[in-house]
Amino acid sequence: MTNSELQNLFMFADGTPVITVDDWQRRRIEMRDIIVGIEYGGMPPVPECTEYEILHTASVAALSETRFMSIRVITDKSFSFIMTLLIPPGDGPFPVVLNGDGCWKYASDEVSAEIIRRGNIFAQFNRVEIAHDNYNSNRDSGIYSVYPEGNYGALSAWAWGYHRCVDVLEKMSFADSSKIGIVGHSRGGKAALLAGATDDRIAVTSPNNSGCGGAGSYKYQGPESETITNIMQAVPYWFNPDFKDYIGRENELPFDQHFLKALIAPRPLLTTEALDDLWANPTGTWQTHTAAKEAYKFLNAPKQIGIFFRKGGHNHGIDDWCVFLDFMDWQLYGKVLTINFNNNPFL
Repeated sequence: MTNSELQNLFMFADGTPVITVDDWQRRRIEMRDIIVGIEYGGMPPVPECTEYEILHTASVAALSETRFMSIRVITDKSFSFIMTLLIPPGDGPFPVVLNGDGCWKYASDEVSAEIIRRGNIFAQFNRVEIAHDNYNSNRDSGIYSVYPEGNYGALSAWAWGYHRCVDVLEKMSFADSSKIGIVGHSRGGKAALLAGATDDRIAVTSPNNSGCGGAGSYKYQGPESETITNIMQAVPYWFNPDFKDYIGRENELPFDQHFLKALIAPRPLLTTEALDDLWANPTGTWQTHTAAKEAYKFLNAPKQIGIFFRKGGHNHGIDDWCVFLDFMDWQLYGKVLTINFNNNPFL
């Protein structure tokens, strides 16, 4: 299958072409309704307000003058979850790196130190406080107990968690809410990509090894890569329950994941991948990247989308983090890169 067989970003569903930037804004809404509705079941409601309560503060002995803060994020229906912050020395405001993978393992001390060294706040939350991620999960706990309406799956709920953290960061004088970069790994990468696509306040989005339902393609399946059949049999609760109707019918989908990436344009987007992580479909991820890059070109922002492949398997190590942090520094501040994206053959 060739790249031209992915759905045309610049053609409305009724066949009308996208010619102007105003056309693109209308097409963007159409694409969002298609992919977010069919695949993810829409999004949970946006609360009328989101507040926070400081639970604990402390200094971090291993990171000179760095402060630790634990807060409770609280929505208008009293639904809450915890976000932790590592805050660099000084008054700020500081850019923010936001990660939702606290359920898997919090980032290593090496990663945390590097984020702080570069002058960023490091914010983390545990996405499974919002929606469970057990393989027999159902809709009777977590966010579903207070926002039961709709068919949204766990990926939408986790993406919603990123959005609520942004709500709170906007209220903090020491955080620069115009410079928030979000990142996630594997299923957390899927959630981060969806979060970036559905909230224009997020400055930089970076899914790592996100594969099927994330940065990978449904219509370009590389060897040994995960399919809709595989994922809907294993974890159907991540998605719209009706997404199972496309099992074995990938070519009938009215979208592919380049839609989700294009929704982020022209805001910076970096996809980080591993060449040996075949299950995450690096071949298909390259195809959605090149297709989505056309949206960035159309909006005169071709250097604001990047992809980086490394050797190795399915993990999120210090090298992946440094690539993301370099990209964020480059995009937000024009800083000199330790990794030269312009010479990366995959850009």
